[in-house]
Amino acid sequence: MRVQVAIVGGGPAGHLLGQLLYQAGIDAVVIEQRSQAYVQARIRAGVLEQGTTDLLDEGGFALGFGGSSHRIDLQHLTGGKQVMVYGQTEVTKDLMDARAAAGLATVYEAHEVSLHDFDTPHPSVRYSRGGVEHTVHCDFIAGCDGYHGVSRASVPAASLQTFERIYPFGWLGVLSDTPPVSHELVYANHARGFALCSMRSATRSRYYVQCSLDDKAEHWSDDAFWDELRRRLAPELADTLVTGPSIEKSIAPLRSFVAEPMRFGRLFLAGDAAHIVPPTGAKGLNLAASDVRYLARALAAFYQGSSHGIDHYSATCLARVWKAVRFSWWFTSLMHKFPDTGAFGQKIQEAELDYLVNSQAASTSLAENYVGLPL
Repeated sequence: MRVQVAIVGGGPAGHLLGQLLYQAGIDAVVIEQRSQAYVQARIRAGVLEQGTTDLLDEGGFALGFGGSSHRIDLQHLTGGKQVMVYGQTEVTKDLMDARAAAGLATVYEAHEVSLHDFDTPHPSVRYSRGGVEHTVHCDFIAGCDGYHGVSRASVPAASLQTFERIYPFGWLGVLSDTPPVSHELVYANHARGFALCSMRSATRSRYYVQCSLDDKAEHWSDDAFWDELRRRLAPELADTLVTGPSIEKSIAPLRSFVAEPMRFGRLFLAGDAAHIVPPTGAKGLNLAASDVRYLARALAAFYQGSSHGIDHYSATCLARVWKAVRFSWWFTSLMHKFPDTGAFGQKIQEAELDYLVNSQAASTSLAENYVGLPL
């Protein structure tokens, strides 16, 4: 097979890039290790920034602390900008459907994927499927295959610098077919730990509570989870919480991770292949979207005769990435219970939260970062 761009990874980043390249008239194939059903079934959260919703063609959220809930009005504070609560699972399904409707090439269940000669003008991607070896010859490779994918692992270690912070806790998440406690996101700071309430639809909810890294999801009964969530919410929300059987329960660790640079010859990293942020700031999917936006425009410009975009791809992406990493680190540090800060740390967090919701300047800064800095 011969294409202009081989996209390794069929999650939201890979499929969004494929759609943008299709719109630009660039021939691309998406190569995904997992089956289509597996990718569609992956449960992921999703809060889309204004720029991401614009790219794909709620007005606020609540901060809870000290037994009260305080609304951050994103539209008012940012001059009309907002976010959309739109799960990554649904984003991926929609992009898959759009790609299938256009008759574009997607390879699922591609095994033993390997990247070759991306330091030359003639890169290629090899994979096996159904016992048959395949080679995709291309002009460029887009590595959209996530933190554990082959793309970043294919880069010589001496060419890559990584920055990482592992947080000393995780999120226990529950998905349930229950009406959400609020139509807007609710972030809760509590002495027992962080909690988050979000919605997937009018009848499906996603809830999280902070837990220890050595905890196990199977150790939590549904009743134990709901009881713990109630303890961490403001009374007016706890009293209206509708509970029910969980349909998915899991624990996710939290980390910050950045790899530099994001370009290696004809290989470009995008999304989780290049950076990970804790989900507190809702930046993971949005950073992936901004990466592929920059990359699609850079490749379109290349085929029109300019290499400026691809030459500056890494620097352009990383300038935005590090701002999002900073915000996610700050918001995570503000909202979670850390094992080494004790009662003093809790009081400092509550004082900062009180300042945050009562200061126009502080609230505006939070809102500007939350809806997304300019692309």
